Amino acid sequence: MGIDPNFDANLEKVGEENGVDVWGLVDPPEKLGIHGTHVAVDYDICLADGACLENCPVDVFTWVDTPGHPESEKKVEPTYEDQCIDCMLCVDICPVDAIDVDASRD
Repeated sequence: MGIDPNFDANLEKVGEENGVDVWGLVDPPEKLGIHGTHVAVDYDICLADGACLENCPVDVFTWVDTPGHPESEKKVEPTYEDQCIDCMLCVDICPVDAIDVDASRD
């Protein structure tokens, strides 16, 4: 099951990390929530294969360390989500559907 495309309506914004909104249940290291708003990454299902980071034409993503998380020890942060051109490449390439892009969520 991938990221909830309606997370902004179904979850509470619980804070900010690295200048990016964080949504949902956060209880490190196991639960890290959804990071980002326009470009959102569900940290709890992200496998950190890096395909989104390597293929994004405008370099929206950066690596952040997530020590102890059961899926991976690092994640992609949508640090520059304001630069997103809505090409949806990251959404299409993510093997676990951990990314959602929606320009109406700014």
